[in-house]
Amino acid sequence: MLNENHQFHEKLVKQYEKQGYFVIRDYFSVNEIAALRKVILTFHHAWKQDNATFYHEEAFNSSLITGSQYLTTHDRLKLFNFISSEKLMKVIDLLIPEAPSFMNTQLFFNPVNPDQKDFWHRDCQYDHDIEGQKRAIQETQVVHLRVPLFDELGMELVPETHKRWDNEEEHNVRQEEHGRTSDEPLSLGQKVQLAAGDLLVFSADMIHRGIYGLDRLALDILVFDPCGDFADYVDDDCLPSLAMLEKIHDGRIYQNTITLKKKN
Repeated sequence: MLNENHQFHEKLVKQYEKQGYFVIRDYFSVNEIAALRKVILTFHHAWKQDNATFYHEEAFNSSLITGSQYLTTHDRLKLFNFISSEKLMKVIDLLIPEAPSFMNTQLFFNPVNPDQKDFWHRDCQYDHDIEGQKRAIQETQVVHLRVPLFDELGMELVPETHKRWDNEEEHNVRQEEHGRTSDEPLSLGQKVQLAAGDLLVFSADMIHRGIYGLDRLALDILVFDPCGDFADYVDDDCLPSLAMLEKIHDGRIYQNTITLKKKN
């Protein structure tokens, strides 16, 4: 458990700064996970029905979980309060002490299509060319907080790549160059198995991949440093209304994003 021990806090921060990730085992109680799972499964069942072809042919994740399309206001409030709960805000404040801001939520599951392979990537590769990616890992910070809802095989991560560029093997596999494919193993990859109740925190910019198998269903919460220009990435519908904010125990990360969007 993340307690008030200053040395433990420092250890987590140092590990994140050096490795790009850390895990806190059994961070959430059985009841906390059960309540979260109920809301997420409501979203997931409705999303699958609405996206049946995509789900069966190529999907491995969904996003915008906090939006109004599939959840009632009551369930959205439960989810907003979980995301900004004391337990999660303690971790977020450790890594982004100045005005941490909410970006998005994603839900990761096993693909139905058996031909789909888990693949290495950096999140920033979907928005930037190679030079832009090199700048992103030095200049911006987006943090994933992964909450597995069932026991799963977890993630595979390449430590320290949140601050350094790919070596030759990593580049060729991730970019699928020189006959390599993005699902091949990497020499420096480290597997992190996860159980329901664990919390995995990792940099969006590091080289990583999910591992398919078991009953994989993991909620990812993305937060960002306001120094990065990410406010435009945030869907307005995924933020709480002013009326909802009044019912959220600690709405700082949402309010910070709303403020940034107004400035933009």
